[in-house]
Amino acid sequence: MKWLRKNLFNTWYNSLLTILCIWIVLQGLLGFLGWVFTQANWQVVSTNWRLFWVGRYPVTQQWRIWIIFALTVALVAGSWMQSKLPNQKLKETIYYFGLLPFYIAFFPIIWWLIGGGWGLTPVGTNLWNGLLLTLLMSAVSIILSFPLGVLLALGRQSNLPILRWGCIFYIEIIRGLPLIGILFIAQVMLPLVLPSEIRLDRVLRAIAGLVLFSAAYMAENVRGGLQAVPRGQAEAARSLGLNAPLVVLLIVLPQALRAVIPAIVGQFIGLFKDTSLLSLFALVELTGISRSILAQPEFLGRYAEVYLFVGLIYWVFCYSMSMASRQLEKQLGVGGR
Repeated sequence: MKWLRKNLFNTWYNSLLTILCIWIVLQGLLGFLGWVFTQANWQVVSTNWRLFWVGRYPVTQQWRIWIIFALTVALVAGSWMQSKLPNQKLKETIYYFGLLPFYIAFFPIIWWLIGGGWGLTPVGTNLWNGLLLTLLMSAVSIILSFPLGVLLALGRQSNLPILRWGCIFYIEIIRGLPLIGILFIAQVMLPLVLPSEIRLDRVLRAIAGLVLFSAAYMAENVRGGLQAVPRGQAEAARSLGLNAPLVVLLIVLPQALRAVIPAIVGQFIGLFKDTSLLSLFALVELTGISRSILAQPEFLGRYAEVYLFVGLIYWVFCYSMSMASRQLEKQLGVGGR
């Protein structure tokens, strides 16, 4: 009550403004809820539930998706339980002998399960649709762009002129181009310049475009963290006998990455949402499958329901990444709150 009196009802005109704003918000909320529960046709979502999640992936092979889901849950649960262990030595043992091998083998196993081969029925990438394709491309792009961005940031700080100017040239060129231009080069122009015997899958070309674009921005985020580390840290490490690579890997880089966790996660969130541009290149990810659903005769014009549902999916995953980032910052003691 004290906060309300101090901030919202401290004068007569502030009180009127507060009441007016509350009335506008309530009217908008009631109108939106009325549309959701009385006018919206959510049959477009329930009928096409499978298309939103896995697109045209064969029904007889969807048990692979459930295995992938179980592996993902196990990985997340294992990482969370490992982070809660009070014993630091036990925590490190579980990480190096349990979680780390799981991390390394996770994406090759996922790719094998989705694509088939080696004893499984092959499923072409033209059938990888919906949220499945969005998550796959964004996860692989995030995993690959992070180390590439770190290497570019370190190269930009290098004392070797050729390496430094090469990294600067790449970063500034890529940052000066729109993502849709990079994707156009990867999808349309890259096959024209490759030898005729080399034919990259369009999903791989899309991932390559996302990785090359995101790595340039990641490099600048990491470079900001590197510049925030006091020079005395590196000088003290060198005085203890550590060589340059160990100084960077053990002293400078961990502190730099801790300082820019919010920026890095923000880059990951942006990359996850940028996958929606791939629908312009006939890749039927979550946004692309939505356009296919809206082309069904019985659901023509149901844009609000479809895009509201798609927006909710994007928000859930982006907010989950943001929550994970805040939890990581809390564990590492980064940030004020």
